[in-house]
Amino acid sequence: MDLQVLRSFQAVADGLTVTEAAAEARITQPALSRALHRLEQEVGAELLRRVGRVLRLTPAGRVFKEYVDATLDSYDRGRRAVAEVVDPEAGVVSLAFLHTLGTWLVPKLVTGFREAHPQVRFELHQHEENGLVQHLLAATADLMITSGDPGHPLITWRRLLVEPLWLAVPTGHRLAGRGRVRLAEVAEEPFILLKPGYGLRSVTEELCRQAGFGPRVGFEGEEVHTLRGLVAAGLGVSLIPSSPDAAATPGFPIRYLEITDVHGARDIGIAWLSGRGLPPAPRRFIDHALEETAAARPGAA
Repeated sequence: MDLQVLRSFQAVADGLTVTEAAAEARITQPALSRALHRLEQEVGAELLRRVGRVLRLTPAGRVFKEYVDATLDSYDRGRRAVAEVVDPEAGVVSLAFLHTLGTWLVPKLVTGFREAHPQVRFELHQHEENGLVQHLLAATADLMITSGDPGHPLITWRRLLVEPLWLAVPTGHRLAGRGRVRLAEVAEEPFILLKPGYGLRSVTEELCRQAGFGPRVGFEGEEVHTLRGLVAAGLGVSLIPSSPDAAATPGFPIRYLEITDVHGARDIGIAWLSGRGLPPAPRRFIDHALEETAAARPGAA
């Protein structure tokens, strides 16, 4: 048993064919098949079973894979830690983040960090909230930047800032000429929302509840840009983050209105696995992110 065979087993268990896993390992398909068979002999159980044209984990294989994942993760983190002891200014930050933060906050934080640590390399992953949590739990990301505390017992979360939400309406809307509105004033109108599972969807539903109504779903999307386009088309209203990319483009038929009857905002924070030791580069990035956003947090001077 060696690390490459374990990586190939992991790859096949995660969905690659033996041919694809063999190509990744730069060996022939028959050689990898023999290696996987030897692995099963060493473990003493059938780990993979052919179902149709693909291999699937057996019950024993599912149990074994949990330990393989942990072993490979520990080994990779150990190599990173040694590399960063040898060269403290090098390293990798694997960062997962919300799509909506990829146009302003994440580039700002990464650029500022790279100015101080130019040799650090970033691995970036975009996803919705549930996907971000899975990145952390699967150890495919060191850190995540997301909205709201995920409330998971294995995850530590720290607030970075509070991001305002505005009510987006088309320019021809009856409220478009006003700068401030009560959310309750659009209680009977169709809302354009992100699909269930996205944090902004949950925030919108909670704010509407606080305003005394449940949002009537007109359309659902997967990106904030889609929500804006549907609002511009006159198909409904939506709560939109008021980050710089939400500023109205000249000529774009949307108006952004301040909400007065509820606190229209969402928390943005950074998180990591509580029990997983972080290498120096991710730890430094956490400190950098907290410092850079300190002025935007509640109670800041």
